[in-house]
Amino acid sequence: MSSRPSPLSPREFLRSLFDAAVVSALPSHNLAAFLPEPPARGRTLVLGAGKAAGAMAAAVDALWPQGAPLSGLVVTRYGHVPPASGARAGRIEIVEAAHPVPDEAGMAAARRIADLARGLGPDDLVLCLISGGGSATLALPAPGLTLADKQRINKALLHSGASISEMNCVRKHLSAIKGGHLARLCAPARLVTLCISDVPGDDPAIIASGPTVPDPTTCADALRVLQRHAIAIPEHVRAALEDGTLETPKPGDACFARTSVHLVATPQHALEAAARAALEAGVTAHILSDEIEGESHVVGRVHGALARAVALRDAPFRKPCVILSGGETTVTVNARGGRGGRATEFLLGCALALQETPGVHVLAADTDGIDGVEDNAGAFVEPDTLARAASLRLKAQEYLDRNDAHGFFEPLGDLLVTGPTYTNVNDFRALLVL
Repeated sequence: MSSRPSPLSPREFLRSLFDAAVVSALPSHNLAAFLPEPPARGRTLVLGAGKAAGAMAAAVDALWPQGAPLSGLVVTRYGHVPPASGARAGRIEIVEAAHPVPDEAGMAAARRIADLARGLGPDDLVLCLISGGGSATLALPAPGLTLADKQRINKALLHSGASISEMNCVRKHLSAIKGGHLARLCAPARLVTLCISDVPGDDPAIIASGPTVPDPTTCADALRVLQRHAIAIPEHVRAALEDGTLETPKPGDACFARTSVHLVATPQHALEAAARAALEAGVTAHILSDEIEGESHVVGRVHGALARAVALRDAPFRKPCVILSGGETTVTVNARGGRGGRATEFLLGCALALQETPGVHVLAADTDGIDGVEDNAGAFVEPDTLARAASLRLKAQEYLDRNDAHGFFEPLGDLLVTGPTYTNVNDFRALLVL
């Protein structure tokens, strides 16, 4: 590559890498290798939750033998039902609920899923389809808690800057279905969980708060997370955590005797697909990590400093190249009224660190197609981003201070809008240095 990924513009090239990452994580491309044989005598029940649950259900129905009994229910985020599926993926019902804060629809879906799981026998098979977003869409408060309790605590966690593992530790201990409780309901049936990972490290106990896997964390761990981030909880919730009433099933529990878990798509797989697409275009690709966490704007500044070093000094990588990373960053919300998500906040930090360095073009987006709660997947940063912003009297640092990254990039025309992708392997970042 002499100066840019011909015949595409830098922006088109970066978008092509994002598309390659998303396509590699689609359920229709990955599930076939992990499906078990239908049971000889029992029935097959499909249960699931998450942003990719609708697409996963559609893939299962398409792949499952037409003569073999199949039924079930999955819950996905509003707007994330694949167009061809409607209210059903063939034999599997799909319902929608809120994300990232749970609502009544998610609670009703979780209650129905729990009811379907009860009364299964040893000849039955449960296929559990789990993806990121399941923590919110599968919302069944533990005994003694209300949906309002969970909503308030969940909002506080989202604004606190807590990591995904910290948030899901708390969520598991406030749930009657997550943290292994669904596996307990399904026993003694055979339980096969198929996961699309959206978490650093691909730990099934963290993905959607691990409804079908053992939970190694404790009520005491959940209390420490709440204390660390100064999140107030009702006294009856604190008492239930302190006395262990809300404890979850642990490794070695008999309910996990007939369970298995398979990761069908991961952030690393998606980054590798993007790297292959870059190489096919003649651009060297470097994957930093699929497990990057931390404050989004800080991670953005670090990435920007790295790309600036490559652009100005040909180190630590030689240009032209593309630098890729994934993971799940966080945003500590310091002000009200701002709009945006992790990807755009990352980009504000990155733009400030780049200081309009020539030849550096950046894309950051969420692979589910939604950055936070807005309608964009992410956005782009170009060498002239700050100059164009200045001409509109937009000051990047001021927008960052009030957590309004969407408000910064929207008037520049730099938002990336894809709509729901029907998968979710979390953050995708690509920095092209020419």
